[in-house]
Amino acid sequence: MSASLPDFPWDQLTAYAERARTHADGIVDLSIGTPVDPTPQVAVDALVAAAQWPGYPTTIGLPETRQAIIDWFDRVHGVAGLGLDHVLPVIGTKELIAQLALHLGVGPGDLIGLPAVAYPTYEVGAALVGAESLATDSLTAFGPETPKILWLNSPSNPTGRVLPPEHLKKVIEWCRERGVLLVSDECYLDCVWEGDAVSVLHPSISGGSADGILVVHSLSKRSNLAGYRAGFVAGDAGVVKELLAVRKNLGLIVPGPVQQVMTAVYSDDAHAAEQHALYAARRTRLKAALESAGFTVDHSEAALYLWSRRHAETGGEDCWKTVADLADLGILVAPGDFYGLAGKQHVRVAITATDDRIDAAIARLTS
Repeated sequence: MSASLPDFPWDQLTAYAERARTHADGIVDLSIGTPVDPTPQVAVDALVAAAQWPGYPTTIGLPETRQAIIDWFDRVHGVAGLGLDHVLPVIGTKELIAQLALHLGVGPGDLIGLPAVAYPTYEVGAALVGAESLATDSLTAFGPETPKILWLNSPSNPTGRVLPPEHLKKVIEWCRERGVLLVSDECYLDCVWEGDAVSVLHPSISGGSADGILVVHSLSKRSNLAGYRAGFVAGDAGVVKELLAVRKNLGLIVPGPVQQVMTAVYSDDAHAAEQHALYAARRTRLKAALESAGFTVDHSEAALYLWSRRHAETGGEDCWKTVADLADLGILVAPGDFYGLAGKQHVRVAITATDDRIDAAIARLTS
């Protein structure tokens, strides 16, 4: 019997996309955070050099790939002390997020915690194994129940919110006291615009130990490699070993040439800085246009989205009304209730469009 999975939310946007396409100047699709800028040359060169790969790669990944990840994490984000046994490359991070509970033996009768406004795949992972899920930002909401897995997402998709270090330390302490596996989705850690964001594996947060903690990272956003399906999971060596054993049996292996690309890209910070500057400029312009059009942008200090609502003085209008009105302008955005009921007065507006299409959106919002 197949798992009872929620409906794929993006199917509900089809009619609005069709409406937006009727605009005289075409659609401006700001609904999905798909990179549109060129794949960095350092990645292209590495892929070409690694094209001859007739044999099978290993599930655990190339030592040089894992070392490049370790060095990047230390150099860029101050996460020191990881060894090769703490890191596992994965085929993009969505498949890891969706299958994590399955691979760790979580199932019916178990509980998985996830943020109140959250990337839908956390809930999909719980539904896939028949586990219960609780969407909340409050640890007290669990009462006497102890989840098997607690998901964090900072910086957040869709809200762009960055959780403060004091909160992260509190969550780690709570999880360790109860034997809960903390899994932090940090795929937007390189996309911070205001203030700072820190990994839960930073020694100031974790106490210098990866015990009971996993983090998930991706190259899709940092390096425009969404099509390469390249990411990693890192943390508690015992849990990583358990994941490796399952993934070996399932043949879940990052292609060898992609691992070579990961090695090159995690060793190069210049391209990431250039991409960060492009997104920062687009975000500044689009945010100003939304605000001039009567939107309030909440949180959004990081990630690739502007978490926006109209009529904030009365709590905000229904997200689907906003989606419809923007579609009439030829602009497609994601309704906030895709991410839970707590998002029903917001829309998620992506900044991942070309400068030309960002300018088109700005003109339509401000005319």
